[in-house]
Amino acid sequence: MVGISCTRYWWSLVNSTWLVKNPFSDNPTNWIRKIPAMMSNLKLGVELVNASNLTPKDEGSANSYVEFHFDGQKFRSTVKEKDLSPVWNESFYFNISDPSNLLNLTLEASVYHSSKGTQSRAFLGRVRLNGTSFVSYSDAVVLHYPLEKKGMFSSVKGELGLKVYLTNDPSIRSSNPLPDVESFPNSDSRSYQPQQQEAPNPVTNLFSNDKAESRHTFRHLPKENHHQHHSTASVTQQPVYYSTDEMRSEPQQPNIVQQPKVVRMYSASSSQPADYALKETSPFLGGGQIVGGRVIRADKPASTYDLVEQMQFLFVRVVKARDLPTMDISGSLDPYVEVRIGNYRGITRHFEKNRNPEWHEVFAFSRDRMQASVLEVVMKDKDLVKDDFVGIVRFDLNEVPTRVPPDSPLAPEWYRLEDKNGEKVRGELMLAVWIGTQADEAFPDAWHSDAATHVDSSAASSSLLRSKVYHAPRLWYLRVNVIEAQDLVPSEKNRFPEVYVRVQIGHQILKTKTVQSRTMSPLWNEDLLFVAAEPFEDHLILSVEDRVGSSKDEIMGRVIIPLNSVEKRADDRLIHSRWFSLEKPLPLDVQLKEKKFSSRLHLRLCLDGGYHVLDESTHYSSDLRPTAKQLWKHSIGVLELGILNADGIHPMKTRDGKGTTDSYCVAKYGHKWVRSRTIMNNLSPKYNEQYTWEVYDPATVLTVGVFDNSQVGEKDTNGNSHRDMKIGKVRIRISTLETGRVYTHSYPLLVLHPSGVKKMGELHLAIRFSCTSLMNMLHIYSRPLLPKMHYIRPLTVMQLDTLRHQAVTIVAARLGRAEPPLRKEVVEYMSDVDSHLWSMRRSKANFFRLMSVFSGLFAVGKWFGDVCMWKNPITTVLVHILFVMLVCFPELILPTVFLYMFLIGIWNYRYRPRYPPHMNTKISHAEAVHPDELDEEFDTFPSSRGAELVRMRYDRLRSVAGRIQTVVGDVATQGERIQALLSWRDPRATAIFVTFCLVAALMLYVTPFQVVAVIAGFYFMRHPRFRHRLPGVPINFFRRLPARTDSML
Repeated sequence: MVGISCTRYWWSLVNSTWLVKNPFSDNPTNWIRKIPAMMSNLKLGVELVNASNLTPKDEGSANSYVEFHFDGQKFRSTVKEKDLSPVWNESFYFNISDPSNLLNLTLEASVYHSSKGTQSRAFLGRVRLNGTSFVSYSDAVVLHYPLEKKGMFSSVKGELGLKVYLTNDPSIRSSNPLPDVESFPNSDSRSYQPQQQEAPNPVTNLFSNDKAESRHTFRHLPKENHHQHHSTASVTQQPVYYSTDEMRSEPQQPNIVQQPKVVRMYSASSSQPADYALKETSPFLGGGQIVGGRVIRADKPASTYDLVEQMQFLFVRVVKARDLPTMDISGSLDPYVEVRIGNYRGITRHFEKNRNPEWHEVFAFSRDRMQASVLEVVMKDKDLVKDDFVGIVRFDLNEVPTRVPPDSPLAPEWYRLEDKNGEKVRGELMLAVWIGTQADEAFPDAWHSDAATHVDSSAASSSLLRSKVYHAPRLWYLRVNVIEAQDLVPSEKNRFPEVYVRVQIGHQILKTKTVQSRTMSPLWNEDLLFVAAEPFEDHLILSVEDRVGSSKDEIMGRVIIPLNSVEKRADDRLIHSRWFSLEKPLPLDVQLKEKKFSSRLHLRLCLDGGYHVLDESTHYSSDLRPTAKQLWKHSIGVLELGILNADGIHPMKTRDGKGTTDSYCVAKYGHKWVRSRTIMNNLSPKYNEQYTWEVYDPATVLTVGVFDNSQVGEKDTNGNSHRDMKIGKVRIRISTLETGRVYTHSYPLLVLHPSGVKKMGELHLAIRFSCTSLMNMLHIYSRPLLPKMHYIRPLTVMQLDTLRHQAVTIVAARLGRAEPPLRKEVVEYMSDVDSHLWSMRRSKANFFRLMSVFSGLFAVGKWFGDVCMWKNPITTVLVHILFVMLVCFPELILPTVFLYMFLIGIWNYRYRPRYPPHMNTKISHAEAVHPDELDEEFDTFPSSRGAELVRMRYDRLRSVAGRIQTVVGDVATQGERIQALLSWRDPRATAIFVTFCLVAALMLYVTPFQVVAVIAGFYFMRHPRFRHRLPGVPINFFRRLPARTDSML
């Protein structure tokens, strides 16, 4: 976001400086040529305010000063003697030699202690600020940055107060540097003050877009006059001479409008458009300002909701009423309450013929949108034609108390109803009115003004819009081992029955293989796996059926087993089998005398709790624990998520002739699902809701999705609600997060449509992972990823796919029964239910991912080929020397390899990714995908397209499969040629190879291994003049060996 703001800042400079002031603004080429001259006025202003709690050096104090480095320039402040909390209030201005490179520049402020006796200095700490954090003067505030260490053994503490901003005022000159403090040990430090400068002209409209204007600006920590930029003392400056290297700036280059700087998480080869990339933000949250993942504490104490912006709401709790008057002729009253403030109103449900109703409903009105100073609570009588007025209670908002948790809830009070003229009337209403934040316990269940809809603003309809926390059911694998049956009685005596067992639990149905029983006691011994969810409401139904005809099956007996009676296990211990009596199924309308059936079914049943039931893709799993709770380990940390806001959401529906969206967020991690409240009619909604999960494994993924709520409003032709449309989702892997750091980023919501990839908006999140036990987390990396039952008795890939689909169906059904329901399409999208389906785009993406993995090996091979071809003689000679050393001292090979990998890892630490990865359109191969491939990916299964289109796609798939088939055949051919070396399929070739082996064995017995290795290495790395263009003898011999291709049909 800062990169985008800097680019817009450039254009605001162009617009405000040249298009307004330049008389040739009608000719764009005139002012474009003058951009370099205009941008040469751009300077970086730094106000050095103070420091606090510095490390003491001499006699418990310090003579501190600050040295600034920026863009080849170095400035120093005055020395504050014997002060651990010095105050400077000095200003410095740096020239920016190349504004196009501003985002890559770094301002470094180092604090030193000046020792006058030894004419030396001691390091007290430093602050480094990247160019992405520079803002205009109007947005700049004083921030106290924690001092950082220079090395591992540095002793540093304290904070440094700075105000950093950009200005383009041509009247401001850059500051003159001060002489080295060491060269003037006996000088009065107060005599070296920076030269007096005029107040900088604030850069107007630095962030001229609406998005930046809605963002919270930095807050001043010290109380200052916001209209006065800075004050410096006018003192006499002595002439000083400096070295040219100290003051020389980089040569100015022509300024080029730069694209917004965004976070790059991949190599340059996998870069994507800037609009699709992750953007870092620095919002002001409940805990303070977030700068670079660190929290700059605010003056006020942090709240429990420290990852979201605090939002104030006016809460109105309508409890009950008593002694209401009668309004109808019949003497009855159908009361309800209407809560109004400005243009917003909330309505309770009404009661029929009740003069003492009880509601217990809460209404929440956002303080940001209030346009009135009076709250009105109106009692009305429900009528067919027009609702009658009963009474009103008014509140002045200036008199409403503020409640901050953990204070106890505000006690409701009785208020006497008044008429429209303010006169007391009959009836009382119990209310509680207070001002609170989203941390209030009444917030989740309240009716919200930002979720109000013109269709129905009652509290009953708001239940579909509220924020909720869901817990997915605990899933078990049900293992049914069908062993055998005894004494079956077929309906036809003159044939042997073809018997199979049909097993059903809920909507899951599996069958054993069909067995022709000659002894009426068929044997199967098959394992069938199902997914069962707690609480166990379904029954296990097994029926033995006889296949009488091609499409006719006859039930020979059936048994129904409650799941509560099935034994549970958490390991691989043997479960005792049981015999179950089969009963004939009887019609429901026929009552017959109960008879015992002689047939029996031999089963072994158990609920396997040692597995983790996969209800999501294995690549995006959010929980890897087994089902049995006794196998769970202690948590290793806490994951906190703050859903801040969304911006620029694409309209998903049309209402009143305008495009709009009723958006809400869903977050999933482990068994806990959360749903934010729905913000109605808003394309840039603010949620500011915070949630917490316990983390048991860092190799898990948090998924956050944004959806459009279609449950309120118009219905389809059948009277059902429309499907909630997906807007986009974000995945965040926990292992990529640093412990204790707050990640505040704006994630693009990228969705693949039949027309191509599309950005549906941006989602602003704040994430923090806190580790409770570092040793436990490090120990997790040595443990298997899945529970041990997955390795002791592994499941097949086909079983895992089927069981995963059944698990997602069960979770969607259970969450769909909650209030408000989490709909099936939401659960399926969050669980990536269709990730296993065929996609040409995914196949290409995976192929290029594989090539990227092997690119390192290809690069090493190319480098070795260049060495062998003597492209660089010096490198080749050095490789020869290294090779001889390793051959003579083979015990150095492994240490050398590990040391080399250690050095690579240390070198790459400088370029480590500092931001969580996000979806990449280039890696996903979604930018240049063919429209027909997208249409095929979005096709249903089985296909619903026309025959000609399906035939064309089938032919294309055959051509791709043919190439894969050829590659697999070539690999098999090479393997068969290796086998043919000793198989005597080609007797002459085998005889040659056997003779060669004998000669080689005799020579190796008398020749040291090092000599053979050196000769072989030198042969492979021989000079090109000793090489031939034709293949070598070993390759020619190998290619002549026979394979089994001539035996293929």
